[in-house]
Amino acid sequence: MARSVSIIDRPAAPHFVRFPAGTPARFLVTIDTEEEFDWGAPLRREGHGLATISSFARFVQFCESFDVVPLFLVDYPIATAPATAEVLGPALAAGRAEIGVHLHPWVNPPFDEDLSEFNSFPGNLPEAMEHEKFHDLHEAIRTNLGVAPQIYRAGRYGAGPNTAAILRKEGIAIDTSVRALFDYSSNGGPNYRDHPCRPYWLDADQRLVELPVTTVYGGLLRRWGTQIYPQLWRGPRLRGAMAHTRLLERIPLTPEGITAAEAKRGIDAALAEKLPLLNFSFHSPSLAPGHTPYVRTAADLDAFYDWWREIFAHLARRDVVPSSVRDLAASLGLSPPALAEPALA
Repeated sequence: MARSVSIIDRPAAPHFVRFPAGTPARFLVTIDTEEEFDWGAPLRREGHGLATISSFARFVQFCESFDVVPLFLVDYPIATAPATAEVLGPALAAGRAEIGVHLHPWVNPPFDEDLSEFNSFPGNLPEAMEHEKFHDLHEAIRTNLGVAPQIYRAGRYGAGPNTAAILRKEGIAIDTSVRALFDYSSNGGPNYRDHPCRPYWLDADQRLVELPVTTVYGGLLRRWGTQIYPQLWRGPRLRGAMAHTRLLERIPLTPEGITAAEAKRGIDAALAEKLPLLNFSFHSPSLAPGHTPYVRTAADLDAFYDWWREIFAHLARRDVVPSSVRDLAASLGLSPPALAEPALA
């Protein structure tokens, strides 16, 4: 087996994905599909909720009206909840939604590690432990949802030095753990500040591809964003002033904390950079009021859906078309039979 590179190491000479000639710019809608918990409290293995599962069907139906296939990256409590299969089963069978893997170590057995912020990034765990947790989650998805997922996002974007090898062993074709231009090292996580925003191969034989969650720099100084923006981190007022005056702003493509106007500027900046794929993301508890800082009320939820209406319309105006994991895997020649390898004992 060819050696996979580490997901968390910035590729010195990235081998960027080449989509077939004539392929239009595309976008994915990805959802970190997880239990509800108090974002301001210490992590707990118990005490979480699953009430938002019932809200998934509305979002699938909403996306269907725009020919968008949402990707639900599910963690262990979601994968093992009977309601998930009941709510998403018909959409999965009809190809109106897709499933991926999302590992939250603190709620994913086996529970052999200490409960800590450091260990909440799955890539920080010993390789055997990370692999066992991933394998148990992957099997739970196969058993309960009838899907063999091809795509993974580490919880808290917390890939590690062993993650790529584990994904290959488990037959995963696509990773989307990299949140380009973000640095989580102050909390013990990875630093993706200098990682590319463009999809790239993680291994020499092109069997595992990285689809970074899209973040771009906007503004007059965006070409120098990588050099300038990190220097502004300890000066929030200056950072805010730079964004307000449109000199420099960092724009992740998400409805959580980013206005539609900002997101549209981010889309335009991404297209100016000729990014072939825009990877949108948000957390599933935002699909119902009261579970995230971004959707606290019914009015916030209405605004959340209005955000997507405005963004989908802007993408259509810019000739950016919806994509899916199935579509991307086919265009890159990736298929489960060619990828699957026996898991470690």
